[in-house]
Amino acid sequence: MTIVLVHGNPETEAIWDDLVPHLCGDAVVRLSPPGFGSAIPSGFDCSTDAYRDWLASELTKWPQPIDLVGHDWGGGHVVRIAMERPGLIRSWTSDILGCFDADYVWHDMARAWQTAHIGEQAVAQMLSLPAEALVQRYESLGMTSAIAQKVAAGATRDMGRAILALYRSAAQPVMRDLGFGLPRATAKPGLALIATEDSYCGGETLARRSAERAGAKVAVLKGAGHWWMCQQPKQGADAINAFLANLN
Repeated sequence: MTIVLVHGNPETEAIWDDLVPHLCGDAVVRLSPPGFGSAIPSGFDCSTDAYRDWLASELTKWPQPIDLVGHDWGGGHVVRIAMERPGLIRSWTSDILGCFDADYVWHDMARAWQTAHIGEQAVAQMLSLPAEALVQRYESLGMTSAIAQKVAAGATRDMGRAILALYRSAAQPVMRDLGFGLPRATAKPGLALIATEDSYCGGETLARRSAERAGAKVAVLKGAGHWWMCQQPKQGADAINAFLANLN
């Protein structure tokens, strides 16, 4: 089997560094969405639909069966595949199921990015930070020093452009409306990873509600924040491995 990992914002594939050694797949592939550690192709509009289509295309390049795992916006792209292109995968795992609940409210930074002029100012401020300051910021949010340094090195103008376009394409009621499709995700086995201290994805109640609608199993990482793969890499991998071990 092939485990395919997809990261989110404002990240690069480095966030998986400590998790990968604990995963039990025949092969582990890390995919970097355009703008987030890879170049933005000509004509790519960085919308949530564009990322769904990008991921669908990438999945055709790797050996089946594919077990798809996503974090942050990567988890959002994974859910889109589970709902709309389930034939491409054997299973799916996401840590942002709560974002697809009808009661989800985007966090403060997301709403800033979604606002004209304010979003541009926020991105410009991020890109103007010295590398050391950005590393310290990521460390304070839960990344290890080594991973924070790699992620900070990936903060580019392309990433800023991708952030604004992606979040604006998913401003409410878009995420709520996408969530209406969660029952279609029951086509393939799913796992909802819930980090109890993650303040960006709506909390455990919304995540469990969405998981139930998607027919997904639930694994709770107690005490872990948004970057659980940096804080609890073995526990996170154990949850994924246990889920995959029970698949036919």
